Amino acid sequence: MLLGAVLVLLLLGGAGPAAAHAALGSTDPADGAVLQRAPGHVTLTFSESVGLRDDSFRVLDPGGHRVRTGAAGHADGRSDTAGVALPDGLGEGTYTVAWRVVSADSHPVSGAFTFSVGKPSQTSAPVDTGPTEDPLTATLHKLARYLAYLAAALLIGTAAFAALCRPPDPAPLRRPLVAGWWTLLAATVALLVLRAPYEAGTGPSSALDAEALADTLTARPGVLLLIRLALLAPVAVFLVRASRADRRGERTPLAGAVGTALAVGLALTWAAAEHASAGVQVPLAITSSTLHLLATAVWLGGLTALILTLRATADAATVARFSRVAFAAVTVLVTTGVYQSWRGLGSWQALTGTTYGRLLLVKVLLVAVLLAVAAVSRRWTTALATAALAVREPGRTTLRERIPQPAGGPPEPEPEPPATATATTATDAADTTDTTDTTDTADTVAQAALRRGLRRSVLAEAAVAAVVLAVTTVLTATLPGRAAEEAARTAVPAGGVLPASVTTIPFEIGMAARGTVQITLDPGRTGDNAVQAVVFGPDGSLAAVPELRLSFTLPDKDVGPIEADLVDRGGYWSANTLTLPLPGVWTMKATVRVSEVDQVSEQRRIRIVS
Repeated sequence: MLLGAVLVLLLLGGAGPAAAHAALGSTDPADGAVLQRAPGHVTLTFSESVGLRDDSFRVLDPGGHRVRTGAAGHADGRSDTAGVALPDGLGEGTYTVAWRVVSADSHPVSGAFTFSVGKPSQTSAPVDTGPTEDPLTATLHKLARYLAYLAAALLIGTAAFAALCRPPDPAPLRRPLVAGWWTLLAATVALLVLRAPYEAGTGPSSALDAEALADTLTARPGVLLLIRLALLAPVAVFLVRASRADRRGERTPLAGAVGTALAVGLALTWAAAEHASAGVQVPLAITSSTLHLLATAVWLGGLTALILTLRATADAATVARFSRVAFAAVTVLVTTGVYQSWRGLGSWQALTGTTYGRLLLVKVLLVAVLLAVAAVSRRWTTALATAALAVREPGRTTLRERIPQPAGGPPEPEPEPPATATATTATDAADTTDTTDTTDTADTVAQAALRRGLRRSVLAEAAVAAVVLAVTTVLTATLPGRAAEEAARTAVPAGGVLPASVTTIPFEIGMAARGTVQITLDPGRTGDNAVQAVVFGPDGSLAAVPELRLSFTLPDKDVGPIEADLVDRGGYWSANTLTLPLPGVWTMKATVRVSEVDQVSEQRRIRIVS
């Protein structure tokens, strides 16, 4: 049962894990940008491929009215982008873009940003990304996902236990096989029906929308769910035939190969739809995730099958076979789990700095509990095997077996013993029978006690494993640490360090002048950057100034100041070649001169990433 313990190490991978959930990398126009001319399109770039919906974009004008746009699509055929065409003749003011896409790992992602044409509006439409999720839909979806995982483990693991551990009586295993099959069928149908409202963030009632359901059936997550449903039909046929073959005592390599192929097919419907399907090393990740899920099923489902088997018999050979199978499963779990943890976490900082990492820590605590329970199970298993060997020791033969038989020919009739001898023999036989009966009774009682102890220990192990599976279900729906850190690069970090993309700096020179300078860096990373700076007066209108200077310093590395060669473009200032060589927190200094003698310098800290 040490398998149980090590399993959780593999679960650090979270049943798939890796750089999942698309993180928004950049927007065009940039968030907060002020443009002299209206853009013809909006383009978003993500950290991975994304799926689009009919309502992936909503563009609102300064008055909050929806702008008529074209159909959402991928820019330049790149699957990691999302774009929409804007109509000609957009008026002056601030526009709000709300977007919603589906990441490659099947989870919806949404957000919003603004840009302005001419000058920012005094008022703009509220930044509304639409509902992130409906609480009831999200709860039902998570429940269906958990039941699907549990049912797959029960179905695959019980079948593997029957084939590899060969219990003397497979009858108790039929019930978990049937329960696993029907539960997986129901959970998959529920996931298919709930897919549309889950992606849209609406209530369960919208699941009845025929058009939305049709869209689900043609999208990748829906297609994989349909494949899972289709596989359940041959799985049912296989289980029926395998059950009949077991009753006849027939086991063939072909049946094992067919069962393995069906199990791999079912596991692939998860691996190809979740974290492993996005990010780095996708082929290797899908292979790892498939093996991970199969090993989990063999362990968890096999544990359940062992509990049912121990209720009927304490066959030491079956328990020993399961220990060997479990050890192999744990080896696979550890190997794939380490890889998936690296792929999903990305850095040690993400272990405590992200929700994904903290969930991994919870699983580590569960590992300690599972290790303790597994150690107890191991002791019960050893004791039961020792007791079974003791029962089969030589010398426990019957009196009849001790009487020598002549070699060859029919046995001669046994001579009649004297009366006294007969009485003595009968007495000895009775004593021997009583002793044997007493020994057998003691052995039976001892084995029953060992079997009960092992059954309780394995039951506790299975209960802890079920909790681990629940945490895993949540983990697979959580933004991995690697992607979370990528997403954080586009957000406003703590500590007053502003994102490099757009920075607004207010200035005031006594009564002479006051206003703000909005500075945009594109892409806001190490290397070459384009700079755009716009000066606004106190009323929010564009303001002309005789001089604007920008310099950048990296105090930690003693780099700079690096001057940006700004050129007045007639309404805004720009520089096409600003090189920032190193990542880190830079100090950006803006100097605004409003007359021959009046100028002011203000500075802000910005984060430049590699």
